[in-house]
Formats: sequence, C-alpha cells, structure tokens
Amino acid sequence: MLGLTSFGGPIAHLGYFHDEYVRRRQWMDERSYADLVALCQLLPGPASSQVGMGIGLVRGGLLGGVVAWIGFTLPSVIMLMLFAFLIQGLDVGNAGWIHGLKLVAVAIVAQAVWSMGQKLTPDRSRATIAIIAMATALLWQTALSQIVIILAAGIMGILLYQRTEQSMITDVIIPIRRSVAIICLMLFFGLLIILPILRPIVNADGLSLFDSFYRSGSLVFGGGHVVLPMLEREVVPTGWITKADFLAGYGAAQAVPGPLFTFASYLGAMKSGVSGALLATVAIFLPAFLLIAGTLPFWNTIRKNRKMQGAFIGINAAVVGILLAALYHPLWTTAILTPVDFAFTSLLFLLLVFWKLPPWVVVVAGAVGGTIIGMLS
Repeated sequence: MLGLTSFGGPIAHLGYFHDEYVRRRQWMDERSYADLVALCQLLPGPASSQVGMGIGLVRGGLLGGVVAWIGFTLPSVIMLMLFAFLIQGLDVGNAGWIHGLKLVAVAIVAQAVWSMGQKLTPDRSRATIAIIAMATALLWQTALSQIVIILAAGIMGILLYQRTEQSMITDVIIPIRRSVAIICLMLFFGLLIILPILRPIVNADGLSLFDSFYRSGSLVFGGGHVVLPMLEREVVPTGWITKADFLAGYGAAQAVPGPLFTFASYLGAMKSGVSGALLATVAIFLPAFLLIAGTLPFWNTIRKNRKMQGAFIGINAAVVGILLAALYHPLWTTAILTPVDFAFTSLLFLLLVFWKLPPWVVVVAGAVGGTIIGMLS
C-alpha cells in the first residue's frame, strides 16, 4: 500500500514508514528505527528504499527484504514505464508541457539543495567542502570525478570531525548471519569491479545497461536527486536517450509515489522496452540491497568508530556540492532559457518550499504552466 501512496520524497517516506511500522504495527521500537535510518543515511544509494528493505530484513531475513523492496517500488516502476511508452515517438523536445516538467525538475532539485544544505553544511568547513565539491564536479565532468570527490571529502571529514561526540548507542538485531552479510558485501564490490572489465569484452547491450545503472546505484550518496548527474553522464552522451527525454522523465518521476531511483525504470524502458526497464531497475537498486544486508550485522561496531563518523560528515557535505553542480548543469542550462522560465521556476520553488504543496501538485502545475508559456511565446 505504501508503494501507491508514499508521495513527497525520501523524508516523507521515512515518516510513512515510522507511522506504519513503528506506531501502528510496532514491528520496531523507536530507537531501533532511528538506528536503521541513521545507517541508511550514511550508505550509498536511496536512503528511504534502504530503510524499507531494512525493515523487511529485520522482519523476514533476505526474503523479507526483497518482498519489502518490491512492494514499495513496483507501483512507480509501472507508472514510469507507461510514461516512457507514452512519449516514445513523440517530438517531446518542443512540447510545452515537457518544458514545464524541465522547470519543475529545476525547482525540485533547488529545494533539495536548500533543505540538504541547511542540514549537512551548517558550518564554515562543511560549506567549504560543498563548494569545492561543486566546482570540481562542474569543471571535471567524468565518471571518475564523483568517486574522487567522495573519497577526498571522506578524508577531509576524518581530519576535521573524528572528534565529534557520539550519541547513545542502541543495538539493532537482524536475523542475518555475518557470513551471509560478508557474501553480500563481496558481491557488491565484486560486481562493481568486474562489470566495467567485462563490458568492453562482451560488448552486449544488456551488460552495458546493467553496468551503467549498477555503478550509478553504487556510488551515489545522498539519495535520489544526487543520482541525476551520474545517470545523465551514463545515458545522454552514449546516445541512449536525448537530453530532452531525460529531463522529461526526471520531471515525471517527481509525480509518482515511491523512490526517485525508479527513474531508472523510465530510462531503461526508453532504451530497451520492458526488458530494459526491469534490468535497469534491478541494477540500480541491487547495490542498496547488498549494502544494507551486508552492513546491518556489523552496524553496531562500525558506528562506534569516530573516524568513520567523521568521514561520513565530510561525504554528506560533498553530496550537497554535487547536487548544486547538477542544479546548474544539466538542469539550469537546459531548462532556464528566458526570464519567463526563471520567474515561473521561482514560483514553483515557492510552492514547494514555503507553501509546502505536494510534489505531484507542483508537477501538474509545471506541465500546465509550460503549456501556457509555449502557447504565448
């Protein structure tokens, strides 16, 4: 049911999970849920999806984690696949409503920068890390750049924040043996290393698709919005999808419930139909599943290490900078073409941040407004 009703993005998803599984069903206590959320915020991948997987893992082991992921993800996968089939063959680049969706994407990512920046860069040193990360991401646009930025930010975090005071530690009990967890972690790193090596040797479309989305899901900190620049570099320069179609799908992904990472379902469908959508969806979520299943049994030990805590503080600051870079390019440079575009996007930002309207309402408003702007221009 949550897969059909969980509008509002990752923070809202965490609220839905808390209401359903902590308050109503009492599957977890408050402290265990808070510990699970903290772990998922620190791991690469979609935090809200990982929390859902984690709840399933706690209740039913590996099978429970898979079932929880399917229930939360499948509705938005189906919706975005249908959207992809709807716009295929259409000249979406010149459609007014598509331009409106591009403006919505700018407003929503600006909202993410606004909210994450307040939380993750509250002081001078973290703001500096964010700006350096932003400049690096803009000036060095390669698949390797984001990895280097994350690693460098982690080192800076260790140097600056390893003395951060720890809050009270509460153990999380998970029905997964440590041997199984180690296998999951080995699979995570093994696929991350092997897939890029096999890709040029095998030269198969399916393997290339799986590698691109698996790598994107493996190396993204900060959740759905931050995956945008990495996915854009994987699918637009390769010719798999046009930039107009890419931004149209990203705007549409804001209007459906569930995790933003199902944007991969749309991209896969645009590339290779139903099979491409399913392959891309599994590939982008698989790293998150392997990491949460592989890390939970060791979490109580890991989070007591102050160096690791400091590293994650630095990484979270860099995430804000990477997202700010994505706000400028490809979003701003592609969508904001006239003063009218800027004015309308500012209005959409106002509705999201200060009027706090649901994202799907803002998406509809953006599509209608884009159509009107197109008719008047």
